[in-house]
Amino acid sequence: MRNILLLFLMLTVGAVNAQQINWMTMDEALAAQKKNPKKIFMDVYTTWCGPCKLLDKNTFSDKNVIEYLNKNYYSVKFNAEGNESITYQDFTYTNPNYQPERKGRNSQHLFAHAMKVTAYPTVVFFKENGDLIQAVPGYRTPSQLEIFLKMIHSDDYLKVTTAEAWDKYQKDFKYTF
Repeated sequence: MRNILLLFLMLTVGAVNAQQINWMTMDEALAAQKKNPKKIFMDVYTTWCGPCKLLDKNTFSDKNVIEYLNKNYYSVKFNAEGNESITYQDFTYTNPNYQPERKGRNSQHLFAHAMKVTAYPTVVFFKENGDLIQAVPGYRTPSQLEIFLKMIHSDDYLKVTTAEAWDKYQKDFKYTF
């Protein structure tokens, strides 16, 4: 009996620790939207970016962030200097100057350029129909990311149209992460 209990505890701890964000490619997320419309959350990173690695380690490993993203968004992990091909709004974006042998920085992917991403990490939000909502640059802790995740998901961002409205929204926001 004790061995069965020990086995059950080990499996439970393993399952809790194994919880992670269901990352997909942009093409997969756009295809999934056609079957079940949900907003898209995109993590735009580079391989050399220290704050990007911290975002993975500290924020994308947080159980509240994981649970919220998996439930409410299609989550996309996108290397802004990679060579993946993305078809978005009838145009295929590539990275024609990508150099696979190059260490460190590489050329920027045309999709990152089209989204006007100039800093890493940046998180980008897309509507249920795939249209771009907003790119938010910079590292965020779980609670700093929470306000954006919930504001975009609930469509409250449509009401926050001035700096004063943003200040009030932040002041009134109830953090739970």
